[in-house]
Amino acid sequence: MNTPTEFPIAVSVYQARRERLLAAMRAAGGGVALVPTAPEALRNRDTDYPYRHDSYFYYLSGFAEPRSFLVLDATAQAGEPSSILFCRTKDAERETWEGFHYGPEAAREAFGFDAAFAIDELDAQLPRIIGDAPALYYGFGRSAELDGQVRRWLEAVRAQGRSGIAAPVRLVDAMPLLDDMRLVKDDHELAIMREAARISAQAHRRAMQACRPGMREYELEAELLYTFRRQGAQAPAYGSIVAAGANACVLHYPAGNAILRDGDLVLIDAACELDGYASDITRTFPANGRFSPAQRELYDIVLAAQQAAIDATRPGVSFEAPHDAAVRVLAQGLLDTGIVDRTKFSSVEDVIAERAYSRFYMHRTGHWIGMDVHDCGDYRERTALPDASGALPWRSLRPSMALTIEPGLYVRAAPDVPEAYWNIGIRIEDDAIVTDDGCVLITRDVPVEADAIEAIMRDGRQDPNPGLNP
Repeated sequence: MNTPTEFPIAVSVYQARRERLLAAMRAAGGGVALVPTAPEALRNRDTDYPYRHDSYFYYLSGFAEPRSFLVLDATAQAGEPSSILFCRTKDAERETWEGFHYGPEAAREAFGFDAAFAIDELDAQLPRIIGDAPALYYGFGRSAELDGQVRRWLEAVRAQGRSGIAAPVRLVDAMPLLDDMRLVKDDHELAIMREAARISAQAHRRAMQACRPGMREYELEAELLYTFRRQGAQAPAYGSIVAAGANACVLHYPAGNAILRDGDLVLIDAACELDGYASDITRTFPANGRFSPAQRELYDIVLAAQQAAIDATRPGVSFEAPHDAAVRVLAQGLLDTGIVDRTKFSSVEDVIAERAYSRFYMHRTGHWIGMDVHDCGDYRERTALPDASGALPWRSLRPSMALTIEPGLYVRAAPDVPEAYWNIGIRIEDDAIVTDDGCVLITRDVPVEADAIEAIMRDGRQDPNPGLNP
């Protein structure tokens, strides 16, 4: 049988995840979980956007085809199916246009499901499956279409009430259970994330070496995208940010057509997605290969802030600890450079207390990363009591959690800011995996030290065609 991928399917990994969710549902009294994949989206007329599966669905199934639906039945008796896939049927004529489809039987065998049906049977099968289930688990309120389907299935079950069949009496949001599962990565996930990080780091190195004053932002974006695909990644993990000069002070600036000018810094926030997992890297470097004194001064402050956050990233500390560590370094740097007025703030404590740094550093120092670049999972403890301010406590870090560490400074032109620092935007971002005694950075195949960045760029300038090499 032809398969759509050369890589083996981690059947046991996905089966174990499904069983873990089923076990949690059984412990809570049983029920049926409904997990659809993402819908296809029309781009214009008869052309779709490139398809990307739903992360929750893929996490439990490993199945990437559209028009698919997963049902997990925690009320199934011995010999009855507890994991059921609905997917497209085999259709030779359709495959001529669209390529390989597994079909229910091959998908059941390849991905380790107990049963599989054609997606067209969903409306007929679901009322039978959810009848007499004590609870229905799904992400209600997230899709109007799914909410409507569930209502129809419940109505179909209730119509059988005189036959003694009862509809589920509890609706349970399945997402918090899955969020907590996804928050701590398994070895299979971490291996893919490491490879995604390696590819993304290579793309950043290539962009640094190809960079020349006079290029346009989109030309550097092309170097990134080329490397992603050439190295086997399926797509960018998010829209690439390639920002020259003052554009680097716009946090989510999309790669445009601005010219890279001699003396500009270039901020690139870009990374790939590989086999359903994202990476996320930001590097900032001089278009001409040499940091100016003011650029280097601010760059070293951001780098020191990142190192402080890295040092604070370890098991048992709160998610907020790396951010607090980075803010303290940034606040001191802003005070030392005079970007924050020293006549108004006499100490770093004052700068932090008054949030004077937030004009130049307005985002947090990190976020979860995994299947989604801003991955699922609460940042605060839902089940804990609020503190005196009414806020829930921050979540504690645990081994195999994955997060970004990405401090920055963004200094726009302003009369109260020293002119030497105008229009300098700097962010340094790496992906970290929490270990038993700290964290490991998986994106350091592209360096962060200013001297090392300049050295890479010098090497690129010795190559007459740096953008043509792999």
